[in-house]
Amino acid sequence: MSRSDRITALVTAPLAVALWAAGLAVANTPSVPDDATDAQVLTWVHGHKNAILLGSWLFMTGCLAFLFFVGVLRSRLAAAEGEARTFTSITFAAGVMMAVFGIGGQADIASAINADTVSAATAGTLHHAGDVMFVGAELCFTAFLVAIAVLAFRSAVLPRWWATVGLLVAVVAYIGPIGWAALIFGLPVWLLVTTALLVRSAGRSRARTTVAEAV
Repeated sequence: MSRSDRITALVTAPLAVALWAAGLAVANTPSVPDDATDAQVLTWVHGHKNAILLGSWLFMTGCLAFLFFVGVLRSRLAAAEGEARTFTSITFAAGVMMAVFGIGGQADIASAINADTVSAATAGTLHHAGDVMFVGAELCFTAFLVAIAVLAFRSAVLPRWWATVGLLVAVVAYIGPIGWAALIFGLPVWLLVTTALLVRSAGRSRARTTVAEAV
């Protein structure tokens, strides 16, 4: 893991988490009820459009930061997996899809941009389209964690205890009624801890190499 990769991971992982949290807080304060009618959603958009625009933009920027982290992770996993890189490819593809679903989930931004002309039916449809995107992100997160766990058990690219934790989170993410918890709470924690483990592991490897060269 190069110095630039370590810096990228240390910057983008916390940045993604911070932007996701800020985006959700800004765009959903106050929030619209889950059982809101189309008319209620439109009223919420009209009275809250600037916050929706800002919050959605922050959240989507967080997804871009996550993409940079996924790129670093891909390099680290590829080096550990070797020539085949099957599970590295699965991890990378799932991570990209998570970012895409995350950006797509901010569909309320379209209603906010067109607040003066959007109909109640369209605002309601866009608002609930975010649910589909969220479920898609949950399933991709499942594949993401499983592929990484397989590599961790094979190559110790990450500690096996952390791979086991990842598998447990993947199970939660796959179970529809509770999958939201894995994505909202599990992903940020996983991202921060994984970054710390990767950077620490890279530092130890570099130290061992330096010692070996000195000898």
